[in-house]
Amino acid sequence: MVNQDFCMEESILPPNSLEGRFMETMYNAFWDHLKEQLLSTPPDFTCALELLKEVKEILLSLLLPHQNRLRNEIEDALDMDLLKQEAEHGALDVPHLSNYILNLMTLLCAPVRDEAVQKLESMTDPVQLLKGIFHVLGLMKMDMVNYTIQSLRPYLQEHSVQYEQAKFQELLDKQPGLLDCTTKWLTKAATDLTTSSPSSLGSPSSSSLDHSPPNWATNNSEIPNPTMVLYQGYLNLLLWDPDNDDFPESSLFQKTLLMDRIRLQEMESQLHQLTILASVLLVARSFSGNVLFSSPEFVNKLKCITKALTKEFNSRPQETMVSVSEQLSWEIQQGLKDMDLTALSSENTSSLKGQLQNIAKKENCVRNIIDQRIRLFLKCCLVRGMQESLRDFPGGLSLIEGELAELGWKFFNLMHHNQQVFSPYYAGILRNIISPAQAQETEMESV
Repeated sequence: MVNQDFCMEESILPPNSLEGRFMETMYNAFWDHLKEQLLSTPPDFTCALELLKEVKEILLSLLLPHQNRLRNEIEDALDMDLLKQEAEHGALDVPHLSNYILNLMTLLCAPVRDEAVQKLESMTDPVQLLKGIFHVLGLMKMDMVNYTIQSLRPYLQEHSVQYEQAKFQELLDKQPGLLDCTTKWLTKAATDLTTSSPSSLGSPSSSSLDHSPPNWATNNSEIPNPTMVLYQGYLNLLLWDPDNDDFPESSLFQKTLLMDRIRLQEMESQLHQLTILASVLLVARSFSGNVLFSSPEFVNKLKCITKALTKEFNSRPQETMVSVSEQLSWEIQQGLKDMDLTALSSENTSSLKGQLQNIAKKENCVRNIIDQRIRLFLKCCLVRGMQESLRDFPGGLSLIEGELAELGWKFFNLMHHNQQVFSPYYAGILRNIISPAQAQETEMESV
């Protein structure tokens, strides 16, 4: 329910894997056996009948409940008892049946499968045709499953919230102290919100860092809004640093977030990777100019190289950034040469490598600014919603817009679901954390 993009996809085994080779061998053996049966004298339709029976079942499964006329038509046209009698007399017309099946597939398939069905119509070999029919029918079954998932999602989501609330309440009845860590987590969020000073995101010399997103930190004298406290708590889940934060991880990922822990840790890792990636690209662009970076192919190439080289950044930051600086400086020089642009001087090349290598340091200016921008964007996703946040994308992050939008959607969907499930419990805790007078004045929109 959390992953709005979840869908069934075609399973493709690696061709060189043991499982892949085994499946391919068995698959080819079956179709070779079918071919031998159909070419024998007289033809043997044993396997063909089994295939037609399965095709019939798949076609019937693709029908909607109200398509009774078509259901009866398929039952009549693919009457297995009648087809067996025809096979016994050597009169089973496989090409005719295949054409009938193709016409049904054209009628039932999603538009995205029209081209695949049309290709089957040009096949004359009955074995290859049946083979193709089965492949496309498998894709059509997958399409139907995805359609069903999409149709049922609102219903499932509503009942998922109710189910999780009921189960959590049962657990809470048995363990009254279950929300103690939740209280600590929200108390820390309220403290962070009231004590954090407005972020200083002044623009450096590069104009690419202009237009920073708004800051939602409150002044020390202000009493925080309950909803904002919750959002700060959610944001802390991605920003927890075991080296610099005394707050225990067990309290951070307390009972209301325990099921989401793995997803959140994956997002935390992705956030860190995007911070490094955006920092690298921003430094590279400042040396190579906008002309080179106006090429999507060139930018994507640098992204792929940087992602591949920074996989071990956490364990070997210095060595990683040395490799990145060497490879990217070469790619930039080559790109400038290919576009007949002025090459970087040895001094600029050395400066480029040095600035890229400095990204390994936590106190690096570019890295810190990018990190702050990403944090504020994610908070903006919670406060203003995804659509508005994407329309007002923060400066300096345009080179990772696609990747950051993907992370934003994941974070928004996961936290929105958590908020729906546990809002009654959060509301009670927040009323005790925030002064009663303010709690009465401030109505929580979502909590």
